[in-house]
Amino acid sequence: MSNPSDTYIIKLSCPDQPGIVQAVSSVIFECGGNIVDSAQFGDARTQRFFLRTQFSLTISDPALSADLRARFAQVAERFDMQWEIADASRKPRVLLMVSKIGHCLNDLLFRYRTGQLNVEIPAIVSNHKDFYQLAASYDIPFHYLPLMNATAESKSAQEAKVWEVVQQERIDLVVLARYMQILSPDLCEKLAGRAINIHHSFLPSFKGAKPYYQAYERGVKLIGATAHYVTTDLDEGPIIEQVVERVDHAMDPESLTMAGRDAECVALSRAVKWHLEQRVIISGHRTVVFR
Repeated sequence: MSNPSDTYIIKLSCPDQPGIVQAVSSVIFECGGNIVDSAQFGDARTQRFFLRTQFSLTISDPALSADLRARFAQVAERFDMQWEIADASRKPRVLLMVSKIGHCLNDLLFRYRTGQLNVEIPAIVSNHKDFYQLAASYDIPFHYLPLMNATAESKSAQEAKVWEVVQQERIDLVVLARYMQILSPDLCEKLAGRAINIHHSFLPSFKGAKPYYQAYERGVKLIGATAHYVTTDLDEGPIIEQVVERVDHAMDPESLTMAGRDAECVALSRAVKWHLEQRVIISGHRTVVFR
């Protein structure tokens, strides 16, 4: 029988054509694998096919795992696939980044402690000292990397230290849990496909400070949050999850802010969880999410 250490997830996208599922299933079968979960989607507009399959190997053998990857590489070449195989038993390593607003950080840490997020969090990075005690309560190293001056040189030096943490801690995913700094194009490129950000969903209508106060003045009836991948286009990366809440005239700006922060926590935690479970496939400016 297989055990959790022999479970893998394959996800792929390729031009839609007959025989894809059969070819993938055959490789898994020939290597002694058993499919335990599978989801697929054919996009009629783009003519692309997306697949996520979780399977287990009945025999625990590193050579068998290597053979599986080699066989699948041949199939991937034949169907022009973009693909990856992940070890489902390995806990991804996540770096959390935060500034002075801590609700998303606190929520993610609680989910981590209670097992809702099956991850390792080897570091928290912040440009402020506000949450070093919170990090200490979880026994997580806290890296205070301030930005004293808003110059290109100081920003570059600070981001070099961030990247050093990413490399030293072998980080799989960076989560901007209300990290209120714009990442440089260079760092965005380095973290392409493995950095997630959260923001309120009023953009681009209510930019700048106190967006919930601006929303209150305009009498909005819906508020929400958007979790997306980080790209060089500010707050315009591929969207993973959005959460909305209905509000009304009886709510003051503080109530709107509280509701908005709840939405941010939910949207971000879902996006992080789905990414770590290999449920998200980026397709241009969009995503396919197998929930």
